Amino acid sequence: MMTGHLVIYIMVTIFVTISYAPPKIPVHYIASGISANSSALASHPLGPFWNLRLEDSALEYPLLINQPGICQRKNDSSGVGSPTLLIAIKSQVGNFENRQAIRETWGRSGLLRGDFNKKGGLVQTVFLLGRQDSSTGPHPDLNNLLGLENEKYGDILQWDFRDTFFNLTLKDLLLWRWLQQYCPTAAFIFKGDDDVFLRTDALLDYLQKRVEEHKLWRTYTNETDMNLFVGDVISNAMPNREPSMKYYIPESFYKGVYPPYAGGGGVVYSGSLALRLQEVSERVRLFPIDDVYLGMCLNRLGLSPIHHPGFLTFDLPGTDRNNPCAYKSVLLVHKRNPKEMLTLWKQLQNLPAQC
Repeated sequence: MMTGHLVIYIMVTIFVTISYAPPKIPVHYIASGISANSSALASHPLGPFWNLRLEDSALEYPLLINQPGICQRKNDSSGVGSPTLLIAIKSQVGNFENRQAIRETWGRSGLLRGDFNKKGGLVQTVFLLGRQDSSTGPHPDLNNLLGLENEKYGDILQWDFRDTFFNLTLKDLLLWRWLQQYCPTAAFIFKGDDDVFLRTDALLDYLQKRVEEHKLWRTYTNETDMNLFVGDVISNAMPNREPSMKYYIPESFYKGVYPPYAGGGGVVYSGSLALRLQEVSERVRLFPIDDVYLGMCLNRLGLSPIHHPGFLTFDLPGTDRNNPCAYKSVLLVHKRNPKEMLTLWKQLQNLPAQC
């Protein structure tokens, strides 16, 4: 009898193994990609992942909420229009608290001094949103609240697509197109999630140093564009092949290792590079993981992201999290909820005097 049960168990196990299929990823968009036969081209997907609306090979997602003049606003005391740093934050309709905490702390728009009261610049923050994802169940209608929020702050960019994890790449593409049309002269772009904490003054210092280096370099090379892309760089990463995992990518869709990319919630790049990324994105097949897709576009341009140890995607050691002096060399930490943002912001005021 035991032998019979064992045989039945083995047969059932074999049947389950054979009949198992990885979960199907919802189909909702694909743009035409580049040839898979050219070794000169960047790493890219082997085939479609989405089934996107395409008209004349272009992404057609109208803006529901726009800020067409946000980069031309004049500051009464300086007369400055274009931002030194445009902070573009990926958020969702319901994340009111996160957006407000960012506005009250590191994402304040306006003139900002650098760390140690050095030369800073004009900072402008916008939040990147899609529509609420109705496929995940019924949600309260928050559109009226979002409208009031936008009426008060005027910093919301919302497009007509479902705001899902696999659609995050669309926010990058649509941001680049928006920059090209409405903010082409922004010097630098910080693109991040709404649960990171950015030491904006320290970042402005870092960028100012890069500008000075570029000016010196330009005198010898006549190279005008500043192709800067900085973050927590991940190299030689393999796609996740476990079907139950969030970042699962089947081998039938992508083979080999990913190109170097910067992940973990936030990157900064030059405005001139943003315009080049917009152009090259039309020749790089879309990919559902946004950080990796940026790496693919950089690779297609023949560029690599620069690693900066101050982008702490996995946070500080637990013993240092509440020590303000431990943040002296930090540019970004991930993750922080709204309450933690407000607390950390207060702790980091007058940081040089404390340390």
